[in-house]
Amino acid sequence: QVQLVESGGGSVQAGGSLRLLCAASELSVENYCMAWFRQAPGGEREAVAITNTWSRTTYADSVKGRFTISADNVQNSVSLQMNGLKPEDTAMYYCAAAGVTWDCPRQGYKYWGQGTQVTVSS
Repeated sequence: QVQLVESGGGSVQAGGSLRLLCAASELSVENYCMAWFRQAPGGEREAVAITNTWSRTTYADSVKGRFTISADNVQNSVSLQMNGLKPEDTAMYYCAAAGVTWDCPRQGYKYWGQGTQVTVSS
């Protein structure tokens, strides 16, 4: 069965960096829309960064210029490099996969990981 396992979360001070990793099994990341979502307490789940087979990437406006998503087809993983972290980035971060399209969706993903917590203190 498909598994997406996130790692790399933690607690950092504002301005710091973290790199999240999503390891996939029974699914080839190069053949899917792969996304990172986040959900803060009391908030809605939002798509933060998305990439696809053609390395077409999209980002939420709130993270543009600070976050970078990339897929490693050899390791079958997707990472999210987060720089310049802000307290408002505090959330549970989830890796997700959906059937590949040129314009990957921002919702309706089929496969989800369990999440990794990111906490940014001021």
